[in-house]
Amino acid sequence: MNKPIFIAEVGVNHNGRISLAKKLISIASKSGADYVKFQSYKTENLVSSTASLAKYQRSKSVKNQYELLKKYELTFLQHQTLIRECKKKKIKFISSPFDLESIDMLKKLKLETIKIPSGEIDNVPYLVHLGKLNKKLIMSTGMSTFNEIKKALKILIKSGTPLKKITVLHCNSQYPTPENEANILTIKYLKKKLGCSIGYSDHTKGYLASTCAVVLGADVIEKHITLNSNSHGPDHKASMHVKNLKEFISSLKNIKNTMGIEEKLLSKKEKINKIYVRKSIFAKKNITKGEKFSKENLITLRPAKFISASKWKKLLKLKSKYNFSEGKPIKI
Repeated sequence: MNKPIFIAEVGVNHNGRISLAKKLISIASKSGADYVKFQSYKTENLVSSTASLAKYQRSKSVKNQYELLKKYELTFLQHQTLIRECKKKKIKFISSPFDLESIDMLKKLKLETIKIPSGEIDNVPYLVHLGKLNKKLIMSTGMSTFNEIKKALKILIKSGTPLKKITVLHCNSQYPTPENEANILTIKYLKKKLGCSIGYSDHTKGYLASTCAVVLGADVIEKHITLNSNSHGPDHKASMHVKNLKEFISSLKNIKNTMGIEEKLLSKKEKINKIYVRKSIFAKKNITKGEKFSKENLITLRPAKFISASKWKKLLKLKSKYNFSEGKPIKI
């Protein structure tokens, strides 16, 4: 079991401010994240000018999706700035492109890995275009049936990206996702059925879902992060506050050590403690030579430095070869 790769998703939680994006990059790096993720799109290529807002996107300041997304759109130069900042902070930059032009931009920026957002999983021209790049791909599967996941993988593979380069993330596209709807056992199912790397994109508020995902073998964990859960924007309420991020990542990456191996072994300290907390057989009262050992004249007491309490039945069949005073350990 390998330590999971952790993606700290900024998404659009930079609120259109590069200074805030840089701050989140720095925190993600210091917290132990492997990647920090953004979103790349041209608003006019992503959404119609009249597309209504989903419930989690609603805001008094915007009328539709176009207005909302335009506020958070990053230019090519801003992408370059953020990539330089990631190199400076020693964390990898990754992004989700939402249109063909943005796929080409990420190719131009020489990204090694590209993230496919859940909303594009049935976008055939998008998948074909991206599959031709033969890049490492991470694909979220929110709102998708198993058959839709298989079809998307088939398109990517046929277009030129082998399965070994693709990681599929189980995902529930509710923002936030109730823990009782996370359905983490899907990870086990996808591992068995798809034969590729599987991870989890976590939109729950807490730690539990991601912890369960890693226990079940998730190779990648993705979690939205924010500096203010009450900030304006579509994703802040489903994001983890950065004050909890370091502890969260550390706990996930230590699960491997906690899980151990599929065998019952004693640790070194357990072997030492065993002497002090297990029991030996002692004389419950004075025992004379030749007297038969019995429940009346024997007792089990700590420590386990003498005849083990596990030998109790065997000892009851014997006679004492020595005199023993009350409270003394039995010797044969």
